[in-house]
Amino acid sequence: MTYVWTDVLLLAKLAERPWHGYELRKQVEESSGRALSNNSLYPALRRFAEAGAVTRTAEPQEGRPPRHVYTITDVGRELLHDLLADLPPELAGDPAEFLARLAGFGRLTPEERLRVLDARQTAVAAQRDRLAKLGAGQADPWSRLVLAEVQRRAENEQDWLASLRTRAG
Repeated sequence: MTYVWTDVLLLAKLAERPWHGYELRKQVEESSGRALSNNSLYPALRRFAEAGAVTRTAEPQEGRPPRHVYTITDVGRELLHDLLADLPPELAGDPAEFLARLAGFGRLTPEERLRVLDARQTAVAAQRDRLAKLGAGQADPWSRLVLAEVQRRAENEQDWLASLRTRAG
């Protein structure tokens, strides 16, 4: 499965202002709580540059090699919008994918926000139902306990998603 949340968070930060790689990684980590490795960061930036979504400019530094500063383009802004507005079913069950889009809800229309929330709601409901079936057939009491807790968390998320719908519209 291809994960998109890193692309969403990177482009969202670049939409705020240009950054060099280290600053960008630090900003993504500080705003999302998610660690981002250089093995994720730089290939993504290279992909964005090849797609015309960002430009890369060498910025001279005294006594050191130049550092590269990345700036989002109009193509990148359009890509960011498309990524934020689309939460396909195969990604909707991943909390990181949903939360990356939720953080960008200010860039979406109310209708687009509701579509993303619907996709997550459908995924969480399916997870909850699957967990209920698994728990009912589980003989081991500790495994039943774990499944019940994960199911409780899914139910809590459904309540939270309902509250987000009122803010999103």
